[in-house]
Amino acid sequence: MSLIDTAQINALARFLDSTALRQQTVTTNIANVDTPGYRTKDVDFRSLLQAANDGLISANSQPKILEVRGLMERPDGNNVSLEREGLALAATQLQFQAGVQLLRSEFKRLQTAINEGK
Repeated sequence: MSLIDTAQINALARFLDSTALRQQTVTTNIANVDTPGYRTKDVDFRSLLQAANDGLISANSQPKILEVRGLMERPDGNNVSLEREGLALAATQLQFQAGVQLLRSEFKRLQTAINEGK
């Protein structure tokens, strides 16, 4: 185990990967706003968080991408809402930025520990 291979850093890496996947999913929804029959998809963070709380997360754990239900559907069968997707994209960007800040703090803490140990 290396100095940067800690549970905290690994958890933050999985979090950043998950938010990147959600951003990709949201942008795919936006790109398909005019595709007849396209159904909105989103990342299932609840099951990922529940698995984390239960200690069932492994390095290979990936969030599931599910179809979003209960959205208003247009006559062509498409249910993408640009307002919803814009809000989801903004929230995902904030979550990613928070994850990056936490990762920076963790690296700064490690750097301080290394420098103080001279």
